[in-house]
Amino acid sequence: MSGGAASPGGEEPLRVLVVEDDPVAADAHAQYVGRVPGFAVAAVARSRADAVRELERTHVDLILLDLYLPDGHGLTLLRSLRAAGRTTDVFAVTSARALTIVREGVALGVVQHVLKPFTFPTLRDRLLRYAEFRTSTAGAGGEASQAEVDRALSVLRSPQPDTLPKGLSAPTLERVTAVLREAGGAGVTASAAAGTVGVNRITARRYLEHLVGTAHAERQPQYGHVGRPEFAYRWRG
Repeated sequence: MSGGAASPGGEEPLRVLVVEDDPVAADAHAQYVGRVPGFAVAAVARSRADAVRELERTHVDLILLDLYLPDGHGLTLLRSLRAAGRTTDVFAVTSARALTIVREGVALGVVQHVLKPFTFPTLRDRLLRYAEFRTSTAGAGGEASQAEVDRALSVLRSPQPDTLPKGLSAPTLERVTAVLREAGGAGVTASAAAGTVGVNRITARRYLEHLVGTAHAERQPQYGHVGRPEFAYRWRG
């Protein structure tokens, strides 16, 4: 997979390796990258072993790295890359929210930690800021002042707030996401989620459908009741 948006200035696009074991999420992340000007998908890897193979044969500027892979933790992969002398920049794209993991990722050179679920504008903003950071620090000669260092890092570390569809809020989305994750394989209906979160069923369903649309949840009809079947939503993480 090599498609991507052309760089505005005609330069070669930054090539991104998407490492994600879930095929639906991998496809969504690759599509997101392909929509951002100046970036192109170099390859998609579904495991740690696949990622190593792709890095051996493909030039990559940035890795979008899921941390929970079927054949090992993403940070273990990153640790081995650093030991081998590879300095490729990394975005951790994961549902892992433990600050210990965030700290370990920073120590290994993770430049952004993007939490699932996220929207296209979230990733787009971080990618564009990353590109600006690279441009501002590429080929800079001489010694930088403290103000110049601070300015370069602020570009990378100050992303814009996530943009959700109209009528949805980030705090409520987090609560609905938590309900889904806690439900596990049993899943949860919009009615059940509404009761737990404290919103009406229609509102809960909007958040659940948003998670389905961003490939972070799946829905299946739940039969056994009189009338129209209700959908059961399950977290895909």
